[in-house]
Amino acid sequence: MTMINTDPNIIGPDDFYQELIDLHRDLSDEQSARVNAKLILLLANHIGDREILKEAMRLATD
Repeated sequence: MTMINTDPNIIGPDDFYQELIDLHRDLSDEQSARVNAKLILLLANHIGDREILKEAMRLATD
């Protein structure tokens, strides 16, 4: 089984979090959900590995 990296791995995690919050500022709930869906699909496409994606989905529901 492929294992997803859940260890801290983002340079400047606080900066990334702020960018993510800023991305949603002034968006309606519907616009925010659409941005989240697009971001998930873009990142999933970048990852490309279905086993990693399945593991991420499993971990997200725990």
